[in-house]
Amino acid sequence: MPHVEILQLLVSPVHRLAGRPGDGLPELPPGELVTTAEVRAGLGIVGDRYFNHPAHRNASLTLMAAERLPQPGPYPADLLRTRRNVLLRGVDIDACIGTTVFLDCGTGPVYLEVRSAARPCAWMDSTLGPGAQRALRGGGGVRCRPLTDGVLTVGPALFGVGAPGEPAHRG
Repeated sequence: MPHVEILQLLVSPVHRLAGRPGDGLPELPPGELVTTAEVRAGLGIVGDRYFNHPAHRNASLTLMAAERLPQPGPYPADLLRTRRNVLLRGVDIDACIGTTVFLDCGTGPVYLEVRSAARPCAWMDSTLGPGAQRALRGGGGVRCRPLTDGVLTVGPALFGVGAPGEPAHRG
């Protein structure tokens, strides 16, 4: 199983990117970047804006690969600007659509059904810099449905592909 790194976790209680991207960037409070996030099966991340929302249960947790972020840019490339929940280094998570993956930060695996692409929107050009939306096509992250309860923490983690009870293999 490959080792990956969770670089950032975002738990945002409200949707911050509202209005039009041309209106300018709203305040992005740094308190939403956390070191630990509690995941609940079928519900999402405790405290996040999509937790236990019926319309978002199949996409309540989003993962993004740091390697796909446009660099350098006029702004720091982080989760406050992409509005994804988990920023990973070391795995092409966009290639995992249609699979079940897990992240294990040392307290047991958190299994996630990778349901669909998290397509970049026009806000990316405002939050990351001009051309970011186009640069992130096919690499804007993925939307997942949590299958098990668990805890994710910033730092090293094991990553694998396979459903609970199946032998895991390299992703």
